[in-house]
Amino acid sequence: MPNIKSAKKRVAVVARKTEINKRRRSELKTVLKNTHQALDSSVDNAAEQAKYAQKKLDQAVGAGLIHKNKASRQKAQIAKKLNQLD
Repeated sequence: MPNIKSAKKRVAVVARKTEINKRRRSELKTVLKNTHQALDSSVDNAAEQAKYAQKKLDQAVGAGLIHKNKASRQKAQIAKKLNQLD
């Protein structure tokens, strides 16, 4: 346990940020899962979902949740599946 006032504040800040990051990461995983399911089953709005997933991946990179190379790889996988539908 921290004894210094600023250290106590940092513990609280880290706890808040951890919770926010968990929420964002969970949302990203859900979006990606739904997008892959839509692309596999050729749903009508698959293109819109793919665009939304790519947007969320870019936002996750900006927030520091995932590495830019991972986002790039996942966006490429989504684009590849989307092109196979057309």
